[in-house]
Amino acid sequence: MGTIIQYSKDELNSETKNWFAVFTTPRHEKQVEEYFRILEIESFLPLTRAGRRWKDGSKGIVELPLFPSYTFVRIGCGERIPVLSVPGVLSIVGGGRKSMSISDSYIHFLRKGLQEGKIEPHAYLESGTKVRIRSGAMAGMEGILLRKKNDFRVVLTLEMIMKSVKVEVELDNIELVGRSSNFDLSQIEEAV
Repeated sequence: MGTIIQYSKDELNSETKNWFAVFTTPRHEKQVEEYFRILEIESFLPLTRAGRRWKDGSKGIVELPLFPSYTFVRIGCGERIPVLSVPGVLSIVGGGRKSMSISDSYIHFLRKGLQEGKIEPHAYLESGTKVRIRSGAMAGMEGILLRKKNDFRVVLTLEMIMKSVKVEVELDNIELVGRSSNFDLSQIEEAV
């Protein structure tokens, strides 16, 4: 028979913590986030503002999850069970005992980009002109370059949850991945 090992909260908090994507029941992201707050589990639910019009003709601004059905938690390996026991949580992305963690820099990038109003949801992309952001809070992030009239956007993708965000960038702050930094602007796809 196996032995049950109990850890104090201090012992669990002393281990290395990483960010993980948590898959939730659709439209339960905010409730899950509230449970995490009550349980003192560090979490992050990226929200974006969107205009809505209701059946009665009234308009308003609502906060919607940037990645529908996903939120993020920062936990150690001993904290998986409390996360999975929260109502509305379906799984920790990556499955099994070896879930795939998300870098601290990606979470920092999301927070900063949302705070500055430079991130908006975008359809998931797999191919296109691959670029790297050279400077600013998002330096080092790689994504797909799009052009919308005279503005440039980089679509950054979180592969493990198959979700993407669109970020405004200055053309001189990006470079092609794997090629020289001089490229023809006429080759850039027009964003929809």
